[in-house]
Amino acid sequence: MAGTFNGFGQKAIPFLKALDFHQSREWFQENRDLYQSELHEPFCDLVETLSERFEAAKLGLRGDRKKSLFRINRDVRFSKDKRPYNRHLSAILSPDGSKMSQGVFYVHIGLERCFAGVAWWQPAPELLQAMRKAIATKPAAFRAMVTALKKGGLALDSEDRLKRPPRGFEDVSEDDLAQAVRNRHFVVRHEIDAAGIHTTALVDELVDFTLRAKPVLDWGRAIQGKIG
Repeated sequence: MAGTFNGFGQKAIPFLKALDFHQSREWFQENRDLYQSELHEPFCDLVETLSERFEAAKLGLRGDRKKSLFRINRDVRFSKDKRPYNRHLSAILSPDGSKMSQGVFYVHIGLERCFAGVAWWQPAPELLQAMRKAIATKPAAFRAMVTALKKGGLALDSEDRLKRPPRGFEDVSEDDLAQAVRNRHFVVRHEIDAAGIHTTALVDELVDFTLRAKPVLDWGRAIQGKIG
């Protein structure tokens, strides 16, 4: 049964701050009820409320309280940093409701920042190659997507961009295209004011952002559909 999002508890961020200070399984167990009521259950409700709103808006993104959230526990098996808990909680809504598909919505509530993103993140080599080829051979479609994002106040993120053109794209000379083919990901982001996470208005804010970010979803899906 989908829950209705009524805002995160006022102690959501203070809980993360205290958890980060203690980084103790004993402390977490003692305060699990606070975690559930202030952070985890509201986050589950947010995911399911967004899933309903995304369906109504025909965005092709969905999620639920069981599959969408990432665990607050860190995987420390291969890390030198053995702190057991993350400093944030996050979730993905995707075309199939899993965390494994591409062209997704991501939301992150944390100590350093709160933000949302719409992303083709680390696409598989075949899809990434097809995206780069589409940029080089169908620049009008790529530029139309960028222009549509700009009209919505958004822009593709340049994080983790290659320093040099990938093999086969050395001859792409126009600056905007040359930069774009160096992308490893195609992402737009929206910063969330932490003071605004406690009200239902967060849902409208995130739906509005995702609608403005839809051009990058549509662009990637058109390419994906030709190689699937």
